[in-house]
Amino acid sequence: MAATNSSFWDTKGSNQPDLLCGRSAHNTFVKGHFPVLLCSIIVLGGFLKACLKNSEVVVLTILFLAGFVIGHLAYNFVEMHQIVYPLLRTSSFSLYCYFSPLIIFTAALDVDFYVLKNVLWQVLLTGLISFFVAVVIVGNVVMKFNNDSWDLQSCLLFSMTIAITDPVHSVNSLKTIGISKMYTDIIRGESMIVCSFTTILFGFFRSNILHLSVLREYHILVDLILNISGSIICGYWCARIIHFIFTDLFGNTLTNIILYFSMVYMIFYMVEFFGMSGLVALVTVGLNLDSLSFKPRIKLIISKFLIMFSSMFQHLIYAFFGIVIGCGQTKYFRAHTVVFILILFATVNVVRLVTIVLVSPILMYSTYEYNWKWGAVIAWSGIKGIFSLLLAPDVYNLAEQKIESPQMFILYVQVVSLMTMGINSYMMTHFARTLGLCAISLSRQMAMLNAIKHIQEIIQNTITLFKTEKILTNVNWTLVEEKTKIKYSIPFYHISHDSNGEQSTTDDALIEEARLHIAMIQMSSFEKQCKDGILGVEAARILIGATKSYCPIQRKFMSIYDVFTYVKARSWLMHFKDMLTFMEYHKVKSFSILPWKNKFLVFAYHIVLSEEFEYTGHIISFLYIYPMILHLWPIARKLNVLSLMLVNSYFVTLCVLQSALKIIILKKSYFCQHWNTVEFFIMLIGIVDVFCIYFVKLRPENLVLIQITVVIGYLRIIRFIPLIKLIIPLLIKTVEVQIKKRLSLMYSITKGYIKSQEDTAFLIQQISSRESIYQKLYKILEINKRDAVKELGLIEHEGRNVLIALKTKQAIRNVIAKALKNLTFLWSRGIIENHEGIEMNKVLLAKIKALNNFPMEIPPPTPDKYLHNIVWLQNKDVLIEFFKQRAKLAYFDYGEIICKEGEMPQGIYLIISGMAIVHGSAPTFGIDSNLRSDRESITKFTDYCTCGDIIGELSCLLKRENEYTATCETILQACFISLEDLYEGFDVFWPSLEYKIWLKLALKTAYQYFESALVDEDLKFQKCVALNLAYVATLSSYNEMTIDNTTMKFVIVVYGSVIDTRTEVPYLAPCILPKTCEQVQGTSDLSKLLVVQASEPAKNNNHPRVLIGNRISFYKGTLMALIG
Repeated sequence: MAATNSSFWDTKGSNQPDLLCGRSAHNTFVKGHFPVLLCSIIVLGGFLKACLKNSEVVVLTILFLAGFVIGHLAYNFVEMHQIVYPLLRTSSFSLYCYFSPLIIFTAALDVDFYVLKNVLWQVLLTGLISFFVAVVIVGNVVMKFNNDSWDLQSCLLFSMTIAITDPVHSVNSLKTIGISKMYTDIIRGESMIVCSFTTILFGFFRSNILHLSVLREYHILVDLILNISGSIICGYWCARIIHFIFTDLFGNTLTNIILYFSMVYMIFYMVEFFGMSGLVALVTVGLNLDSLSFKPRIKLIISKFLIMFSSMFQHLIYAFFGIVIGCGQTKYFRAHTVVFILILFATVNVVRLVTIVLVSPILMYSTYEYNWKWGAVIAWSGIKGIFSLLLAPDVYNLAEQKIESPQMFILYVQVVSLMTMGINSYMMTHFARTLGLCAISLSRQMAMLNAIKHIQEIIQNTITLFKTEKILTNVNWTLVEEKTKIKYSIPFYHISHDSNGEQSTTDDALIEEARLHIAMIQMSSFEKQCKDGILGVEAARILIGATKSYCPIQRKFMSIYDVFTYVKARSWLMHFKDMLTFMEYHKVKSFSILPWKNKFLVFAYHIVLSEEFEYTGHIISFLYIYPMILHLWPIARKLNVLSLMLVNSYFVTLCVLQSALKIIILKKSYFCQHWNTVEFFIMLIGIVDVFCIYFVKLRPENLVLIQITVVIGYLRIIRFIPLIKLIIPLLIKTVEVQIKKRLSLMYSITKGYIKSQEDTAFLIQQISSRESIYQKLYKILEINKRDAVKELGLIEHEGRNVLIALKTKQAIRNVIAKALKNLTFLWSRGIIENHEGIEMNKVLLAKIKALNNFPMEIPPPTPDKYLHNIVWLQNKDVLIEFFKQRAKLAYFDYGEIICKEGEMPQGIYLIISGMAIVHGSAPTFGIDSNLRSDRESITKFTDYCTCGDIIGELSCLLKRENEYTATCETILQACFISLEDLYEGFDVFWPSLEYKIWLKLALKTAYQYFESALVDEDLKFQKCVALNLAYVATLSSYNEMTIDNTTMKFVIVVYGSVIDTRTEVPYLAPCILPKTCEQVQGTSDLSKLLVVQASEPAKNNNHPRVLIGNRISFYKGTLMALIG
């Protein structure tokens, strides 16, 4: 770190006394008064910001003027001078180190690295062009129009200082009007590059590296490369450390916040101490951290603190520099000062315009949204701010020729920064609105209107529900409806009109807008899965990064294959493992009967097959390391020529003996082992080496022979190649571990992708209300989901043991997460005291943390254990034992058909391993063909079944033909229960077993088609059986059923069809019956209705504590069992 200056203005090398505010430095300050000034500035800034919420430039201007007044008073009065004395004695570099780390880190943390990575080289090029254009143009203008006699170095440093675009204020105005984050990140990324580059160059000036006379350019270039690369590497590893610390489950929020702020400064100072750029390191740290790098909700708290301290630092900076300017003599403030400031302001904007003109072709080529309108807006983004101010005093301190008015450097920068904050910010927003860049497209308007309509429906349903409560009978519901009605007007811009004047929006435009919405929904799903513990942090980060990478590509819906391409999955590891396996050394197999009777051959056979023989060969190679070092060292080689020749002869002799023994025993099979071939080749080179040395002794004058001998002597290095045999087994184990980790990661990625597709499928109706768009989007999502399920099955087949361990780990995590929710419920109700709650929370978190040491592989359970996974057997021993005696193992090869569409079922298949593809016509749900004529056509469907899935349940229940064909995609093993054995079980365990299978199928159908409606219902199979939360009702043809809306929350037709007896409206499965339906009649031979009961049935209205008590008892029992 460069040495700090003794005072704000560096006067070393000068014989003049150190004058501050025009007074001698011997005037000491009054203790305790400067902290009062500090607090007063903070309070004034906070008060102004509270009063002037949207006028940050006005707040900073007032603080600057207040500081100027204080500085002018300090210049004239000793008492005020004593108050500001500590500020003036503080070096400018110290102020830079106090304020800049937190502000640059806040700016970097707000940048989306995935977005920036897509345009990284464009941003780098823009930053460099901006910097050099500013230095050239501003430097020339300053030299020509400045009247203060600045030397060349001062002009250069000043132009570098004013070239910095403020990373905070340059995008604040754009963020408030809804501009695309991609453009704000481009502006902010460019400003951070220019800022980092400028601070590095100022560091060179401070360390005097630019004044080296010998190899100056070489030193500058090397130091610049090391500075940047070293800072980036340090920043990356610091980000990894921060991620490790702040994802710890036992971390205290307050401690984490304190540690977070202290680490920001510690990283900055440590990197500066080692001679690199702390600013670049902090930018790297901020870019590598995201919401997944912290525990849930802690990033929001830290971001609030960062914004608060950044704002406070800005207020202090502008007030402090106002004081410094006020301490200068006013005789230097002339009319030309105002003219020069206006020239600087115009020059800064011209520089920005020239930069945008130069980089526009690059941005237009790389970003499809960029056009001249965006260029016009970004041309006004050259707003100057804090970093220009912090470096402004160093223009005087580092100048070769000192001037009499150093405060003028700060005055010019500060006034220009305030002018750009006010004028440029206004022009940016004005241009954006005028050119329609912040307008909402028609497709987005439609999506927003759909969302508003959906919210209004929710509000209306809530009001309708509240009207039924007795305590609210005297409420004025008309007034409630009036006050809760949403009146939100959307500015309708960008609506295209055809020749008839009507609105016309193509499906392509609507699908493109919907694609971006889908990407946002998917990223939200990935983050939620990560916070819920379903998805790992690394998998979530990869999925989010892939989504953001493919977002800029028009008409591109990200598929699972795109994700695999993005992550470049495991292919090189597999190739590397294959190569290592090929190179692995295989020991010679012993003969069952010895083919020789010769005692020498038998003795040689036992020697060659012994482990000691192999170890001896390795020891000889290791012992030869020292002679090889002496041979490569010229001085040592001259001193030990005879010894090296003898050692070489002994080594070759041992190699010949080793190979001879192996050839005698193995004969032709000796060369089948590639390592033997290598050893034989090394032996031949060694023999040639010995003969060459011998011939050199005979003919020492032959130069060609000597050169050949020298070359062959250096080839002795290949004698260490056989030692690789020892490393290969260790490398294979390491690679296998990495492959297993990669396999687990790919499984988590695929699983998370499938869940995001399911989440998106329930929300696409809210994205676009146009039916054609909905159908296209739904089809795309289904195809992508089907491909992902297929890949999931292939991954499961590839690493079965690894994925069993991963699934087991996820199941444990889900159970503990559920227990944590139950604990929170009991804690919030006061049933568990605070101390007990904290201790139980620690126990559960410790169980989650222990999963980090979970084994990577678990052997699969035996086939009979899979019967426990059949949900309708309920893990009851009597049922499992009954079917275990009758179940059989079935094996299918790739491409073999398990069951065929149109054929009668033979039984049910529980898949133990492998994957099957299921395809056929759309399910009929038992609806008669005459009723189905108006429904959607015979759409073909395709699905994939993997480990744990059951094939043939519904067909066996109905004893009807299969509605699909199941074909093996891999080698498949299944547990088969024949139709006869299944119905025998129905007879033995009648009627509960058949009913439970129907309940399981009904719940599956309900969640498959109506998950969005049932999202608040906890309809797990075990709970439905135990607590009767839902049940299946059966209707035959012409049978009737009364629907009581007070006890029945939902009635879902899951199979067959019914008709409303009052309105005669038919309802075909699958569908939810409306609340207006009071009685239905079956119209199919068999109809099944899933009835979801209300949370508090009518019979329990007088005793609501019963249900709550049962729920609490259930939670406490589950929690205690888990902790115990």
